[in-house]
Amino acid sequence: MSRAAKSLFIFGLYLCGLGMFLLLFPNFLLRVFGAPPTNEVWIRINGMFIICLAFFYVQAARHELTSFIRWTVWARVAVIFYLTAFVILLGAPKALILFGSVDLLSATWTFMALKRDAAA
Repeated sequence: MSRAAKSLFIFGLYLCGLGMFLLLFPNFLLRVFGAPPTNEVWIRINGMFIICLAFFYVQAARHELTSFIRWTVWARVAVIFYLTAFVILLGAPKALILFGSVDLLSATWTFMALKRDAAA
C-alpha cells in the first residue's frame, strides 16, 4: 500500500469509529463536546453517512485509487472551513473545530504522502 493509501486507510478507520459512535451512542459524544442531547434520528443518520464515507475511503485506499485519494484531500481541507463557519456564524459548539482539525491534519498527511509517492 502506498503512503497516501495508508494515510487514507487510517483516516477511513477513524471515520468508521466516529460513525459507529454517532450511530450507537450519539448522546455520549454530544455530551463530551458540549452539545445538547437529542432523541432525533438525524444524528444517527449522520453516523450512517459517515460509515458509508469511511467505506469509500477504505476501499479507495485498498485499491490504490490515487485520483480518488487526491480528491479527498480537498474535501477534507474544506471541512475545517465549514465547521469554523458553523461555530462563528451559527454558535455551534467550539469542539467542532477539533473534528475539523483532524480532517485538516489527515488531509495534510495524505497530501504530503502523495508528493512522496510521486517522487519515489
